[in-house]
Amino acid sequence: YLHNTAILETTIEGAGGTVRLIDFAPRFRRFGRTFRPPMLLRRLEPVAGRPRVTVRLRPTFDYGARKAEVTSGSNHVRFVSDGAALRLTTDASINYVLHEAEFSLDRPINLIVGADETVPDNPDTLTRTFWAETEAYWQSWVRDLNIPFDWQQAVIRAAITLKLCSYDDTGAVLAALTTSVPEAAGTPRTWDYRFTWLRDAFFTVTALNRLSATRTMEGYVRFIVDIAEAGSAKGNGHALAPLFAIAPGVDTTERLVDSLPGYRGHGPVRVGNAAATQRQNDTYGSLVLTAAQMFWDERLPRHGDVGLYRQLCAVGDEAHRAALTPDAGLWEYRGRQDVHTFSAAMCWAALHRLGLIARRVGVDSESREWLARAGVLRQETLQRGTTQEGWLSGVLDRDMLDASCLVLPDIGLLQSDDPRFAATVEIAGRRLMKNGFVMRYREADDFGEPSNAFLLCTFWYVDALASVGRRAEALELFGNLLARRNHLGLLSEDIDPASGELWGNFPQTYSQVGLILSAMRLSRSWEEGLWHAS
Repeated sequence: YLHNTAILETTIEGAGGTVRLIDFAPRFRRFGRTFRPPMLLRRLEPVAGRPRVTVRLRPTFDYGARKAEVTSGSNHVRFVSDGAALRLTTDASINYVLHEAEFSLDRPINLIVGADETVPDNPDTLTRTFWAETEAYWQSWVRDLNIPFDWQQAVIRAAITLKLCSYDDTGAVLAALTTSVPEAAGTPRTWDYRFTWLRDAFFTVTALNRLSATRTMEGYVRFIVDIAEAGSAKGNGHALAPLFAIAPGVDTTERLVDSLPGYRGHGPVRVGNAAATQRQNDTYGSLVLTAAQMFWDERLPRHGDVGLYRQLCAVGDEAHRAALTPDAGLWEYRGRQDVHTFSAAMCWAALHRLGLIARRVGVDSESREWLARAGVLRQETLQRGTTQEGWLSGVLDRDMLDASCLVLPDIGLLQSDDPRFAATVEIAGRRLMKNGFVMRYREADDFGEPSNAFLLCTFWYVDALASVGRRAEALELFGNLLARRNHLGLLSEDIDPASGELWGNFPQTYSQVGLILSAMRLSRSWEEGLWHAS
């Protein structure tokens, strides 16, 4: 990437010479708002020798099921299918492009792919102008970030990627930008992650807040609050799906796509996600924790008030009812349900934060009631969730080691110096660790025992080590995680602990969030780094 931007630079060396490619989506301020047309631009520049290139563009529609009808004009090519259209505008030879013929690159050429509209300038001028303005936009955005002293480049890249996973129009943040990249080779664990999960909201908002990416955070909080308000308006504010489309009209129903073979031949390819119909009780806590930002953050133009509190009460009531009932859990088991400790803890968080919110808006009697409910739930969750050996189980009333218990201090269920948490960290390191990466769990699920590690769990373990005073171990493990990023500094969902190969949907928001939060926790302060470094 060009420094502190989302503009990709690729250099290709061939027998005849060297070519530089610049790829970007335009994004900058214009007329008082962000200009972000649905457009991709590529610029090819000869660098050395006399390189010869071939331009090939073969868009298909409906996930490869429908081919496009191709028509052309003097400097554009149209790809049309059943009313959908895509246009390539270029200053390269249209005939060479249409026939995918090789030609000498003796000058820069520009390829603009977007909606079926005439571009407002010649391709060279438009590309250079949009490039300069987009570069300035991203570098300005990065300058406003709060970043740690250590691992600055890694955090900046993760922050930019997190921003790229946000949908400006509604404020939603996607879990990932792909569908059906499998969690491991040869597994049917292929999922569509192009949706927003309520569970992700709390962790993502926390990362955005610590980065001071206030506008992106505000948009996401607004999106989550709108979910609560929409449910309240329909009279079913407690009926929460675990995931939502990023915009109205997008179907979440899961179906298989037979027209595509899958990533490296590993199918099936799925569109939609059946988890949308699951009961996942932790979502109530995620929504309330996210909405709580509006009651304390003075930077936000809209503050939480009694009206919003009343709408959140329906969510809290359902959290109270559901807390100790079976659900699919945060790992979205498809073939079984349990009373999951993480789900119960997040329901506790909903009750506890509503107690604080009620006090904030001046409803003290209700505050006491919420906090009393929370106290009872906390006591039962910890009592039933602690094993005879003294560590926290992933489900109540039986022993099941689960990495999600590593984040319970982050939501406040217990303190990091609690002996039960120290015991959990210790046993997780012994039984969940696999070649330096932490597995979600080691039990068989719907598809057998997972073979690859969920990267976020290792970031959770890094944070847990730091919180119990094992900083040196945390630093070593964090360094290993950074070394596993790809050549652009990005992470997917999963990793093969044996080979270090990245698997799963990409780039994964959760993994970028984990990197940001761990770096913030482990980094030296700027004062330590600048003035007290040895």
